[in-house]
Amino acid sequence: MQQLNHLEVHQGVLLCASSGVRTLLDGSTTEGSASLLRGLIDPETLASAERDGIHCRQRECVDASGRSHRLRVTVQTAPRSAIDTVRFVALIEPEDGPASESLDQRRKTETDNEHLRSIEAQLLQADKMASIGQLAAGVAHEINNPIGYIHSNLATLNEYVRNMLQLISTYESLLRQSIPDSDARHAEIALLKEQVDYDFLVRDLPNLLSESREGTERVRKIVQDLRDFSRAGSTEEWTLADLQQGLDSTLNIVWNDLKYKCEVLRQYDEIPRVECLPSQLNQVFLNILVNAGHAIESRGSITIATCCEGENVVVAISDSGCGISPDHLDRIFDPFFTTKPVGQGTGLGLSLSYGIVRKHGGRIEVQSTPGVGTTFRIVLPQRQPAPAVDADPANAPGAG
Repeated sequence: MQQLNHLEVHQGVLLCASSGVRTLLDGSTTEGSASLLRGLIDPETLASAERDGIHCRQRECVDASGRSHRLRVTVQTAPRSAIDTVRFVALIEPEDGPASESLDQRRKTETDNEHLRSIEAQLLQADKMASIGQLAAGVAHEINNPIGYIHSNLATLNEYVRNMLQLISTYESLLRQSIPDSDARHAEIALLKEQVDYDFLVRDLPNLLSESREGTERVRKIVQDLRDFSRAGSTEEWTLADLQQGLDSTLNIVWNDLKYKCEVLRQYDEIPRVECLPSQLNQVFLNILVNAGHAIESRGSITIATCCEGENVVVAISDSGCGISPDHLDRIFDPFFTTKPVGQGTGLGLSLSYGIVRKHGGRIEVQSTPGVGTTFRIVLPQRQPAPAVDADPANAPGAG
């Protein structure tokens, strides 16, 4: 069995070690007691380090220039130990360097690196969304043009058909008045009408044209939703937006993934328009709706509700899916954290959503019960605070 443990050594003195490492030393070793580094490292690691020009002495691991090194090594276990090997990182400090300063610096570096990784992820996502936005805008434009004239032509065709049917009806009326019922031509016309199912055509043709126009209108709406949704955020300005319209547009984008597994319920209270970056909030709605769909395995429901709470507007998205484990609930907004299988999730969606909502001066709240479902509440201020005015006359435009 292998355990991941750690210890930190400064000038041959054991500063701290996990319990697994301490039990493998001499049984009485505690933090701060002296332990010689060379005696802890297995011979294979020592030989490999020396081949690389790093010499593990009694107190440090150094190269030819005397610079200290950090090694990942395997501890030699006592014969009585039930653990075969324990892997750890030995932090080797220069003899004249304060260990506490180095440890603080390492922690700061790790924090900075984590922050940089988060920023890099946001920049990559923003760049990806900008590229998708440009692509979607181009595709939407190319689709919108032919759909536009198809929609227009269907309206004209509907008018033509209506006029032609009216003309045929007039001909029939005149024919009955001018030709006796016994005339064989009446029978010939009646047979032809029966063969083409004329009465059905008269009823169905206007319906077909109307449904076709509704179809093209839906395509136009999808194209418009796509353009609104994927608008490049880098050039987007803060504006007053209808969040319910944004929810409907986003739902239209993901509807194909949801319609086969869940029912979507809208519970919209009257809310004011919100000062925001609409496409960025649409991205938040998209991430939560997609996650809600993934949480539902077969048949379920997603409820989208809006309401006002004081000076804030609230959007709540609930699903009847599998829920989130309490062990994971505190980590769902961490960058790169995901419970999905490898290749099926980046772990960035909720992290970026959290950042977008914070950027709007709002917050995301989540409640979840395993086996019952999850609710995300997005709380947003109706208006953004006015930019701060510099009261120092020296900083005023034209001063100095």
